[in-house]
Parts: sequence; structure tokens; C-alpha cells
Amino acid sequence: MSSYLMIFGKPRYLGLLKNDKDELSPGLQLVTESARGEEISVAAGPITFEQAESYRSDLSTNGGDGAPRGGEPAFQDLRFVRNATEEDMSERKSQEADEDAILVKGRELLKSHQLDMKLVDVEFLLDRKKLFFYFTAEQRIDFRAYVRDLAREFKTRIELRQIGVRDESKVVKGISPCGMRCCCSYWLNRFSPICIRMVKEQNLALNPTKISGICGRLMCCMGFEHNTYRELWKSLPGPGSKIKAPNASYIVSGVDVAREMIRVFCPGSGELMIDIGDFQVFRETVMRGEAWSSERAVSNDSLTVPLFENVTKENNEDLPGAGEDEPGCGVQKPLKEAGGGSVKVKASQPVKVPDREAGRPGGRRRGNSSSRKKPKDPQKSSVAPTAEGGPQAKPAEQAKPEGKKRSRRRRPRNPRPPVAGE
Repeated sequence: MSSYLMIFGKPRYLGLLKNDKDELSPGLQLVTESARGEEISVAAGPITFEQAESYRSDLSTNGGDGAPRGGEPAFQDLRFVRNATEEDMSERKSQEADEDAILVKGRELLKSHQLDMKLVDVEFLLDRKKLFFYFTAEQRIDFRAYVRDLAREFKTRIELRQIGVRDESKVVKGISPCGMRCCCSYWLNRFSPICIRMVKEQNLALNPTKISGICGRLMCCMGFEHNTYRELWKSLPGPGSKIKAPNASYIVSGVDVAREMIRVFCPGSGELMIDIGDFQVFRETVMRGEAWSSERAVSNDSLTVPLFENVTKENNEDLPGAGEDEPGCGVQKPLKEAGGGSVKVKASQPVKVPDREAGRPGGRRRGNSSSRKKPKDPQKSSVAPTAEGGPQAKPAEQAKPEGKKRSRRRRPRNPRPPVAGE
């Protein structure tokens, strides 16, 4: 007898079907009977007894993610009824059209009860004997009055099932941030716990909008490559760790997994890219005080380009400004020497910029500057001849009264207002 893994219901519940009649191909639709009733199930593929027990134990101890809530087993045993016929498929399509209208009406009735819950989706069983309402809530909800109104409105048996936020994305079947369908909506059958440490080990930005899915939780794809990164970091230091060498200290800034390189930063020398296989050799080399040199190591200093270099031209036919007297051009003439040597472009002489303050009209002059004193008139002399022909001493200049220093720039002063009686 062969065992097959089956998927049924909108939340994509899992079940085990044992069949010894025909071989079931993956994707085949069957009518099966579960703990909920008769419904259409899809065959996922054959599984072994060990795999079935693994599903059963994982879903039972997973805390409710991906398992039905309402007293039903997490991993159900299904009973084969028949292969799905065209009448069953057409009935299912008509039910999906009715479920959209029922969902809108159910949300209208929920507003009048003012319950802190969110109605996600509605599902009919194949025989229309039971109608399931899936909702999310942060805590337990007393919805007994709401169920009575739903039963009075739709004239059938009503069951409300509380699901988690990750199950909501599985039911809604949206688009993930990567542009593809959510993994839980078409192939992922059970959720694994995702922690922030997985994100840090993959050197991803801790931005909630980048690492969260439409459910608001960390994306399930964070755990797909976790084992690869965990094996990689076993032989490597964590980001930010330091290697103290006699000459300098090296800091591990990150790991480039795609290129299998490690980024190591050295203050004063830039960043080095070291192969993962050569990291142990690199650490031993720098600890001995030796310089690291490897063909695989790439330094940012090697990308520097000299800013100035001599400009030499063997033939001067295309040299701009050749033979012209252009201002600022220091090309020597003649350009073509008799010997046919090379022509070098030399920088022009520096231009002296006049003082801004001295050349500016009305600008202030600096005091006590010998370069700004007026030149003396050579015809005027401090010693004048007397009537007898001898020199006459120049009378001494009168001393200026102290305490009457005038400012160089006069400022208008407000006159004192007249006083009455003056």
C-alpha cells in the first residue's frame, strides 16, 4: 500500500492518504473525506512512513502555524472517495463566486458587533453543508453572537477558525517583495522559525521593509541559505573582530559570499579583499609582522591615479595654440626644432594678484606699513640755508596734545537734544 501526501483547504492543510488501487500522480485532484467533511484534495506526491511521522510530529509541536485549530489533528488521515469529476470542478467554481459575496456580507455584519478581529476569507465544503470563516485576532474573541447572525443570514452551519498572520498570507496568496508569489502560497507546506540572527549572519541590512514579508514577519527565505552561512562562519571571525599585528591592526568588515572573499580594513592602507581559503595564511603572516602580498588581494590604494604628470608630445602637428601668441600659453617658440626633438608644455609664470584691500576704491589701509608710506620729495630738505649761507635748523614740530586721537573713519553722531531753558 502506497502513502501519499495530500493538500486540502484554502489554508493548505496537510493529510495522509493510503491507496493501493492506482498510482496517484502529483497534481491529481481527488474527492476525499477529512475531519471537516468531503472536500477536494490535491496529491503532492508519495511519501514514506518516516516522512509521514516527521510531518505529524513537526506540525503537532509547531505551536499552531500551518495546523488547523478547532480540535482537529494537525496531520490528518484522509479517506479516498472518488476522483474529481467535471461536475465537482464546476461546483467548486460556483462556490468560489459565492464565497466572494459572502465575505463582503460577513464583514458588514462584523461592523455592528465591534469585535477586534479581521475576517480574512470564507470557504465552502463540497456539499455546502458547512461554511468556514477564517479570521485573525491578537487574543481570544467571544464571537457567539456574531455566529448566530451569520447562521441566520446564510442558512447553513457556520464555523469560525482563527489563523495566524503567516497563515493569512498563505490563504490570500499575494506577491512577495522579490516579485514572485509567496512561497507559502504554492509550495511551502510548513513554517520554520526565523530569527534575527539569521539575517545578521547573511550581512543583510536590518531594515524591516527589506527583510519582512507581506505577513509582517521575517521572510521564510531567510532560512533557505542559513546552513550555508553557518558552515562558512565556523572558520571565520565575526564582522568587526580585530587582528592585532605588530605593525597595524586589521578589522574584518564583512564577507562577500558570491566572490568568496573577505573584506579586511587596515587604517592607513585601505581595504583588502582576501580569499576565504587564504584567510588563515593571511592572519599568520600579519601576526609575524610581515607584509601581505597575494595576487588575489585587491587594495584600494592600487586604484589611485597620479593627478599631475609631464605632458610630452613627439609630433606637434595637433598641439593646440601652436605658433600663436595666446595669453597664458607658455609654449616655447619655435615649436619644431631643427633637431626634431620633443616639445614640452611648460606651466606659465605665477601671476601676482594685487591686494584686494589696496586696489579697492575706498578701502581701508593697514596702519604702520612701511610699504604704503608716501615717498619723500628729494627737493625738500629738512635743513634750509640761512642768510649767512649756513644751514638753518628746522624748527621742532609742535607736540600734539595727548588724548585727542581722531578715528580714521568719521561716523556721524547724533546731536544732543536741546534742553528747555538753555
